[in-house]
Amino acid sequence: MTEWTDPVAVIGAGAWGTTLARMVAQRGTPVRLWAVTRELVLEIEENRENVSYLPGFELPETITVSSDGAEVLDGASAVIWVVPSQWLRETAAKLAPDLDSSVLQVCATKGIERATGMRMSEVLCEELADDPEVLQDEFVALSGPNLSREICEGHPALSVAASTSEERSAEAQRLLTSARFRVYRNPDIIGVELCGALKNVIAIGAGMSDGLGYGSNARAALMTRGLAEMRRLGVALGAHPQTFAGIAGMGDLVTTCTSRLSRNYSTGRRLAKGETREQIQESMRAVAEGVFTSRAEVELATQVGVEVPVAEAVHGVLFEGKDVRDAAEMLMTREQRAEF
Repeated sequence: MTEWTDPVAVIGAGAWGTTLARMVAQRGTPVRLWAVTRELVLEIEENRENVSYLPGFELPETITVSSDGAEVLDGASAVIWVVPSQWLRETAAKLAPDLDSSVLQVCATKGIERATGMRMSEVLCEELADDPEVLQDEFVALSGPNLSREICEGHPALSVAASTSEERSAEAQRLLTSARFRVYRNPDIIGVELCGALKNVIAIGAGMSDGLGYGSNARAALMTRGLAEMRRLGVALGAHPQTFAGIAGMGDLVTTCTSRLSRNYSTGRRLAKGETREQIQESMRAVAEGVFTSRAEVELATQVGVEVPVAEAVHGVLFEGKDVRDAAEMLMTREQRAEF
């Protein structure tokens, strides 16, 4: 693998941000990890692991941690954004004055901004550049079936670096690829980002199905029809249909809908057992992105005239007080139609 020796900034010290920082640092690259609070910085420095978000994995000495954006970004050769979607715009606006937007920019946050319907790279470009369209042409989105704990345990995984710039996606590929983490390129940044966001909503639905004890047939049906509506909405928003059959689409969907390590799947299971959205969110240190994305997805689908019944059912349970069993029955008793 080609070495990357210049400092890399990772913005966001949650589980995935810490995992990416750890992966890059293990190759000998200096990494500066930005954490939102000084308390989290001190915790990581004292323990040399992220006890709050990724316990049990020692961090290489080549990782430094700070809550000072200027310190983290100064001289960075690449910036990886891994802030939860609902705080991404605020964080980007705060750090923008210290950022050199000409260096490699990678967005590893998965979600859709509800207020605008924007993808995460669009949010970043709007805050980081005087001319967002120019930066958007070079921005890279990273997405795939990437459970942090499995990657830190050394298990093989795949991901996709998506950009309209072949040069930038190749740079991200070179930065992140290792013997245990294989990165593919894809020019369809719209599709890759939508896959990463929308599959989280379907995963909540899969968790609900399993939580009700409906079994493998029901889960497979929900995943299959969920992928169909992801693709419909994605194509309406400018994505390439083939992307939804790839690593960022089907690959990530399978992982997120079946693994107990998935926060979105676990959220769905807990909803089916009778907990409320508020109770679940209060008990979770990390964020289940599908909760927020369900609202944005339903609104986007309405705007472009696309049916997303699984997302609507999930949204109904999360925000409209619908019963989980009633939502499942609604899906099963919809008007009969052809599959394609």
